[in-house]
Amino acid sequence: MFTTLIRLSLAGLLVSFFVSCQNNKPRTVASGSDDVHAHNQAILNTLPFSDSTDFVNADSGFIATRTDPIIRNPDGGVAYDLSAFDFVDGPAPSTTNPSLWRQSILNRKHGLYKVADGIYQVRGFDLANITFVESDNGWIIIDVLTTAAPAKAALELVNENLGERPIKAIIFTHSHIDHFGGIKGIVSEEQIKNEGIEIIAPEGFYESAITENIIAGNAMIRRSTYMYGFLIPQDTAGFIGSGLGQKVSTGEIGLVEPTLTIDQSEQTVIVDGLEMVFMNTPGAEAPAECMFYIPKYKAFCQAEEINHTLHNLYTLRGAAVRNGLLWSKYIDKTIERFGEETEISFGTHHWPTWGNTSINTLWARQRDVYKYIHDETLHLANKGYTSLEIAEMIRLPEALSGYFANRDYYGTLSHNSKAQYQLYYGWFDGNPANLNTLPPRQSAEKYVEYMGGAAAIMTKVDADIQDGNFRWAATALNHVVFANPGNQAARNKLAEVYEQMAYIAESGPWRNFYLTGAQELRNGIVLDLYERTATPEDILTNMSLETFYDYMAVRLDRSKSTGKSYVFNMVFPDIDEVISLYFVNDVLHNRPGVLAPDPNATITMNKSVFNEIILQKTTGLRKMLSGDIKIEGSKSDYSDFQKMMETPFELFFNIIEP
Repeated sequence: MFTTLIRLSLAGLLVSFFVSCQNNKPRTVASGSDDVHAHNQAILNTLPFSDSTDFVNADSGFIATRTDPIIRNPDGGVAYDLSAFDFVDGPAPSTTNPSLWRQSILNRKHGLYKVADGIYQVRGFDLANITFVESDNGWIIIDVLTTAAPAKAALELVNENLGERPIKAIIFTHSHIDHFGGIKGIVSEEQIKNEGIEIIAPEGFYESAITENIIAGNAMIRRSTYMYGFLIPQDTAGFIGSGLGQKVSTGEIGLVEPTLTIDQSEQTVIVDGLEMVFMNTPGAEAPAECMFYIPKYKAFCQAEEINHTLHNLYTLRGAAVRNGLLWSKYIDKTIERFGEETEISFGTHHWPTWGNTSINTLWARQRDVYKYIHDETLHLANKGYTSLEIAEMIRLPEALSGYFANRDYYGTLSHNSKAQYQLYYGWFDGNPANLNTLPPRQSAEKYVEYMGGAAAIMTKVDADIQDGNFRWAATALNHVVFANPGNQAARNKLAEVYEQMAYIAESGPWRNFYLTGAQELRNGIVLDLYERTATPEDILTNMSLETFYDYMAVRLDRSKSTGKSYVFNMVFPDIDEVISLYFVNDVLHNRPGVLAPDPNATITMNKSVFNEIILQKTTGLRKMLSGDIKIEGSKSDYSDFQKMMETPFELFFNIIEP
């Protein structure tokens, strides 16, 4: 009984990152059309490509990189291939936006770099950076990448070139996994305890790191396979980077609890003799985040609040929207507080900026782009324009749009303006016609009928494709595919349109969405291209009981409900915690720390046993037979309740078809 409850609910639960077994064999691809060429030529003519500042900064301080470009996991699998993007070099091919191509050339640079005397970064070993700062007696490490093997490789590169120094502290700037997941490649929990290594993180970090994306996680993961191009080949017509960095590594994911929490808006901490002034910046780029200034080095760590790209006010994988006004205020506070004295500004993505004038320019223009998007969206919304209209109308002033660090490499002006509209107004635009629309398939069937049938649409759409009206062509063909998913001719034509849209896209995620959609239209969902990373045991086992049972409530298959109500008590003696479950009106509630007075059953086990079952190292049945799980009360009621548990959500649900 208990086996079913745990095994089915946790399988595939949390942050199961996937990467493709990349197939880089030669393939036949469509070239960019004349309209694509004209669009991309206009980009070349508009932006200051002759400005080499970013390239100078990205190359500055280079010390060394790995001799072997392949970073392997303990099982021999590839965690990260430093040579995978060697093809991203020279002039942009016809199948890429030249601005995104430029960004990918910068992002693919890898190795150990000297930022200043006492500050070093390893970049290009993962999506994010890992930074090493000298303190009185060792290293303070800032962020530790996504998985253990690249983090370990980075530390080895530092040791080989700079000499070994003890690790005195590790700072997690924020709660996204590409900044904390590689911890086991740097230190073990035993080292942290025995050597007194300080683990510093902003308030809310640990809870956010565990809970973010759990309840909505399955759909987010599926959409992430589109956003990060996990399926598509790495070549000039395929995946060339993510804009924020090149790609995410794969391997072992870990998490440790902070020993020191930054819980004030500004907080000065002495870390192994080094003064650090922290700024808490929650609710902007991440639920929990902090930036900090190091007076000794006149250096500022901008975390992921300031970047060499326009970031997301809404991430396409799906998440709560972010507030551009709040984000801009954090950056403005940075300028006010540290703008006069900072000589080095480095981030957890991309390359550093040197010189007070250049730093203040970067900070100000990043501040201004988020506030402009927020303010102009609300300005137009208050005139009655909808989110779709605003996304079409909004334009950045040239001082912002012509600045490479504000370009659409990750977030875009278009979808960020829609995010700010959603933040204030939600999904509804006020038009009654949009209040209760038909679902996509039914709507598509009527569109195709009214437009004279699929054959007529297929004929008409050729003219739009020829004229470069790719967006309308995609809309029309999408209706044909949703009305009849078996129409392979329509699928192939829509795939061709998506490819042309990808070749125009300046945003890495937009390009990846279009190309992944094109691939699935042609080939369906090819499951053998996926490879799962190691289960993130630290995250799963440290999830609170409340979070676990909140997720259980989402997993209920209410069609199996008998209409009965149930109350169960769950008791975990080894951690001295209890939680009661109430199932009433087909809704599951939980009350942490409370035992119900008259439950249908009480289930008792140690949390360590619970964790073993979560990680599928044993089964509930075995633990019941061994006496490690005890059920007092109605076992049949508990069994009936468990039967409502949904089998694992299907990760590979359809996106480009019903």
